[in-house]
Amino acid sequence: MLSAHQPFETYPALIREAAHEAGGVAQVAGGVPAMCDGVTQGQPGMELSLFSRDVIAMAAGIGLSHNMFDAAVYLGVCDKIVPGLAIAALTFGHLPAVFIPAGPMTTGLPNDEKAKVRQLFAEGKVGRDELLEAESKSYHGPGTCTFYGTANSNQMLMEIMGFHLPGA
Repeated sequence: MLSAHQPFETYPALIREAAHEAGGVAQVAGGVPAMCDGVTQGQPGMELSLFSRDVIAMAAGIGLSHNMFDAAVYLGVCDKIVPGLAIAALTFGHLPAVFIPAGPMTTGLPNDEKAKVRQLFAEGKVGRDELLEAESKSYHGPGTCTFYGTANSNQMLMEIMGFHLPGA
């Protein structure tokens, strides 16, 4: 549903194919709930955002609890999913693991242009339609949110710690 997670739709099949070509077998151990602060702001349940980290950690942990895996691949982005998956990975620290992000989201509107439209909206000089058009152009592709906040910070931290492949 969310553009940040959309690339992951095809990843399990690609991972299975790569494992098969290498003489291995890959299984999906489970999935985790995903929410986006940008989408849930002002909506019922938005306060569940930080609590979702624990649910994500437990969901991933339950998926791995069968003691049938030789390694784990964690697919996730943002400041809820990545920490939750990291907690699960640490719980199952005996399994070699790699985290794979969704890659950077392409943008159609530079941040300075987006800020200008937001300012004009705040001043009442443009309407809601113009604001929504600018916002839609800003985040129009799949991948990790282009906002340089916690989503991208998490991805960079995972790479710095060696959990992502270099350049991910």
